[in-house]
Amino acid sequence: MKRDAFSCCHPAVNFLFFVGAFCMMIAHPAYVAAGMAAAISYRLLLGARTGGKLVLTLLPVAALIALINPLINTGGKTILFAVFGRPYTREALCYGAALAGMLLSMLLWFSCYNLVMTGDKFTSLFGNLIPTLSLLLVMVLRLVPLLFRKGKQISGARCAIGKGAGEDAPLARRLREGLSMLGCLTTWALEGSVTTADSMRSRGYGTARRTGFAVYTMTGADWICMGILGALLAVVGVSVACGAATAQYTPDWYIAPIAPLSFGAYCLYLLTPTFLQLKETVTWHFLRSGI
Repeated sequence: MKRDAFSCCHPAVNFLFFVGAFCMMIAHPAYVAAGMAAAISYRLLLGARTGGKLVLTLLPVAALIALINPLINTGGKTILFAVFGRPYTREALCYGAALAGMLLSMLLWFSCYNLVMTGDKFTSLFGNLIPTLSLLLVMVLRLVPLLFRKGKQISGARCAIGKGAGEDAPLARRLREGLSMLGCLTTWALEGSVTTADSMRSRGYGTARRTGFAVYTMTGADWICMGILGALLAVVGVSVACGAATAQYTPDWYIAPIAPLSFGAYCLYLLTPTFLQLKETVTWHFLRSGI
């Protein structure tokens, strides 16, 4: 992962940003487009190769969700055509596109969260306040990537001893292979959680105030960044509560006009990590040109 300027900020700043990014899922088309653009740009900034693969994987899924939604939700007045006697409406299609965009943004922000908010950052914030819950959350958040890596190892080991199922294998054999791998992964995850719990209990975790492996100190720049993020979040929250980003697709169509203050604050909030990295890059090139 490429370490960016925002990742170097205090964990409290990182956590505040991602909480706001997760909470500000607004169905207004302009906000959905801005959220997708900000999430894609920051994910590519954290890793162009892995981020590009993730984006290219999620885009077809989002398009499929948008196209399938009118087949389930037939609400709306503008009928485009009929599928198996059911109306396929423009309003349902736009609503599905908004839901797909919000889902895409959520998954990308969650991917960015896993890269930026590492386990040591999370435990440094909440290890003394909620030691048991913080340990549980760290274990849960790291479980998905660990399962993928362990699954590849198990699949490679089974193929090496002749028990794996290739792509040309019958469907029944591939299903049995998948169930066997699922059983192995479940057993490994349960045993690992028990081992981790016993290990942390033996070390006295949660019985006294813990010290962190990495020491994080709030600097003046961190306080300024947190203040700006808090102000932008407050502006967006108040504007949305007042109806500045209202969007209704079914059964009646109503999209509120874009409020410049609310939309500008929303974009600035989500683009904060990208702006910080651009500022860092420009400063670096300026200083290097003066050598």
